[in-house]
Amino acid sequence: MKIFSAAQIKEWDLFTIREQNIASIDLMERAAKACYEWLIKNNLANRPIKVFCGKGNNGGDGLALVRILLENKIPVTTYILETGKPGTADFQVNLQRLHHITNDIHFLQSEYFFPLIEKNDLVIDALFGTGLNKPLGGNARLLATHINNSKAMVVSIDVPSGLFIDKSTKGETAIQAAHTLSFQQVKLAFLMPENNLFTGEFHLLNIGLSEKFEALENSCYETTDPFIIEQIIRPLNKFAHKGNLGHAALFAGSYGMMGAAVLAAKACLNSAVGKLTCHIPVCGNNILQTAVPEAMCHMTGEKHLETSDLPATYSAIGIGPGIGIKKETQQLLKHLLINASVPLVLDADALNIIAADKELLYLVPKWSIITPHIKEFERLFGFAENDFHRLEIALNKAAELNIYIVLKGHYTAIVTPAKKVYFNTTGNAGMAKAGMGDVLTGMITGFLSQQYPLPEAAMLAVYMHGLAGDIASEKFSQQAMQPSHLLACISKTWILLNKK
Repeated sequence: MKIFSAAQIKEWDLFTIREQNIASIDLMERAAKACYEWLIKNNLANRPIKVFCGKGNNGGDGLALVRILLENKIPVTTYILETGKPGTADFQVNLQRLHHITNDIHFLQSEYFFPLIEKNDLVIDALFGTGLNKPLGGNARLLATHINNSKAMVVSIDVPSGLFIDKSTKGETAIQAAHTLSFQQVKLAFLMPENNLFTGEFHLLNIGLSEKFEALENSCYETTDPFIIEQIIRPLNKFAHKGNLGHAALFAGSYGMMGAAVLAAKACLNSAVGKLTCHIPVCGNNILQTAVPEAMCHMTGEKHLETSDLPATYSAIGIGPGIGIKKETQQLLKHLLINASVPLVLDADALNIIAADKELLYLVPKWSIITPHIKEFERLFGFAENDFHRLEIALNKAAELNIYIVLKGHYTAIVTPAKKVYFNTTGNAGMAKAGMGDVLTGMITGFLSQQYPLPEAAMLAVYMHGLAGDIASEKFSQQAMQPSHLLACISKTWILLNKK
């Protein structure tokens, strides 16, 4: 699913109006009806409802929703934030329509007019929408703070008021919604950790915007969904053999950290790779040969990995899980960066070694994949002022270095050298545990070994990794699930995706 900017969303509305030969207020009516149906479906219309409207089109959506609620015998009180100026044309039409059926409309000229909001109230936020271009100030900021302090359940229409959708709102005031009813598609701001307090749980409501516009309009941001993943997955050829399903290599493990190697190796094998060779220190041989008998082992170094010959038969190489940062291991990594002729997947301690010697960044082979979490990312590329700034840095660095950056998080971002970003939509908070990244490294390496093209290999691995986490959370709970649980669930993700 494409993610559009505020300007593109405005154009989408206008395009729909022309294509479908409707009035803009008719589109507003669709939005209000969709919000009403969501409220009824979720049994939220059985409590006192207070709707707060601005005087723009978002406020017009709110007024139309009020009218639909009243027409269905659901009591509601309306509050309009007064600015001293007339509202938009569609806002004024909806206000006139509302005046025909109720007088329970209150204009908030200052904070002294703000109503008491009870904890049991349902607050509908229709103050400001995607067109907001400056921080909330004056009475708008005071009203947002008043609503936030009420502890009532807040449902925002399209976007929480005060939240910018294309840039950071960090440090500013915005409505803290429990639910955001967003029209047609995800907004970029919803995917940023810094905005979780504002957006709550977001829901996408279809209001019939033009499919043609969505198909033709370009965007550098997208979310992955089952349809995209179905297009990526390649069914196994009935004449397949291990020789044409790839030979993966994993450089992993050190004394006391062999668990990381085990997790990565098992995950790699679960990705359908034909063969796997694990480069490990001697101390881990018995562990890995026992825990992962399907993998071949190549030993180098007693307790930590050391430089060794690099066979030419590998189709992809993953390095990092549990390798440590000893001098010998640093030399091994540099040797790989210089001599590898196949894609590399760099994670964990491989990234920590590079962060300590930034010159190594420029040795990373083109079209390699790095998989940092936020702290690793900042050690590599510097401090980011906010999530939007971090994403900008990732886009620039991916282009500069010709690498793919898998920036891990709740909505893991796969950033390409062509300045395209794919946000993953699977996974849950239970995956915030050490070892989950080792599983992901193994999976990406496995898919690369099978000649899945970039960025499809990363998208597929990240999606299935998160889906396995969702399956595991249902079985073990988010709190108790462990990385080893994901390994047992990867096969279930294959079954689910192969049924599509």
